[in-house]
Amino acid sequence: MTLNELLRASHIDPVLADPRIDSLCYDSRQAEPGGLFFALPGVKTDGAQFALQAAERGAAAIVAQSPLEGVGCPVVAVPDARAAMADIAAAFFEYPDRSLKCVGVTGTNGKTTTAFLAKHLLDAAGLRCGLIGTVKYVIGDAEIPAPRTTPESVDLQGMLARHCGAGGRAVAMEVSSHALVQHRVRGVAYDAAVFTNLTQDHLDYHRTMNAYFDAKALFFEAVATQKEKRPRLIVNADDRFGQRLIERFGKRAKLLTFGRRVNADFRASAIQCDAGGATFHLDARKKSFLVRLPLIGLFNIYNALGALAAATACGIELRASVAALAGAPQVPGRLERVPSRRNFQVYVDYAHTDDALRNVLRTLRELNPARLITVFGCGGDRDRAKRPLMASAAADLSDRTVLTSDNPRRENPDDILRDIEAGMRGAGFETIPDREAAIRHAVNLAAPRDIVLIAGKGHENYQEFADRKIPFDDVTVAARAIADKRTED
Repeated sequence: MTLNELLRASHIDPVLADPRIDSLCYDSRQAEPGGLFFALPGVKTDGAQFALQAAERGAAAIVAQSPLEGVGCPVVAVPDARAAMADIAAAFFEYPDRSLKCVGVTGTNGKTTTAFLAKHLLDAAGLRCGLIGTVKYVIGDAEIPAPRTTPESVDLQGMLARHCGAGGRAVAMEVSSHALVQHRVRGVAYDAAVFTNLTQDHLDYHRTMNAYFDAKALFFEAVATQKEKRPRLIVNADDRFGQRLIERFGKRAKLLTFGRRVNADFRASAIQCDAGGATFHLDARKKSFLVRLPLIGLFNIYNALGALAAATACGIELRASVAALAGAPQVPGRLERVPSRRNFQVYVDYAHTDDALRNVLRTLRELNPARLITVFGCGGDRDRAKRPLMASAAADLSDRTVLTSDNPRRENPDDILRDIEAGMRGAGFETIPDREAAIRHAVNLAAPRDIVLIAGKGHENYQEFADRKIPFDDVTVAARAIADKRTED
């Protein structure tokens, strides 16, 4: 396509020059002849600083938020470079989302599991479903490491196009609040938009809970007003912010609710949980079902309800989805049990907010352990206010707590640990900054019928410091610790 063809399709005024555009990029190091470079404003640097470098590498044109002089190629000045990039990317890749059943999941906790479950249900129905989220991207037959939960719009539209080309018919994706503010999913037409819950997180970015909520609401505003499909907004009715979404959009869009409330469209009752999973009665679509879910915890029942509603919105028969749910996969790093033949259990979970940590600890408490031993830390360069809140959650629900490093990034690990210690109560905790040593210590503490929870990093296979990123996997480290304890015994 030519530059002006892309601009017209994106409702941007054409320019005098009209070169052919063969590729898109937002990193000047990836610019190439025939490419269109987007000079995005950033928190630390402005992409306009690299416009000349992109032009020298052969970029045919540049999109920027201000006129640029002396770069040697056409410059398209737009009010919002990120919004323009999203619109142009959708046009360049010929709107692949319109050929797919698209499920988007947003919220603080549960996005990953809900997306995994939605993918499982759509796959079971014969719709080859891709996955875009925190753990990995699945595009066609390829599994790709996920550098971020929701890719930039150029990468996202390219993945959707590749998935269509590989015979894909559906995609389930996590939609982060950062992605919404930065227009990464702008222009994607969804069949189902799921809201899981909202609890304190990312306040280093959004500053207030209301601003965080408003970022999430952007998703439902966009989906409610899209014209390409007839979407369903799917909302956790038991969440107070979910109620705000229901009030805001209930009369403007087709809405499905889920939860334990009597009037929820997808309602769970008679819930029973044990170490093997959960069962519950589902009332939905004027029918009742007995649901078996091989994942433990009340929060996973909420995730399953959201996924069932999403599959229904995509045209999947509910009875078939309920049957398929019994074979749902273990989601990496989400209450993942570390293999062991010992008489205690070890779980790894991504819980990195106080609400998520409380939910996981309550779930493990329901398994009636002799003691519950928790290992956790908090990430550096992130919301400091949640650190004492996570400490309070651990102190309230654990018998022993081992505080350690998570991903300290550019912060001093000792400073992070002091912030956490401020929220600890009682004497039932100790601090071991080295994460491997902390995990080994917790495993060595474990006695018969104890449960050890290693929280915070989940599926991550690295630990990030100011000057380096090292390989580190909680499941692998815990498995080694269990094996060494067996040898010692």
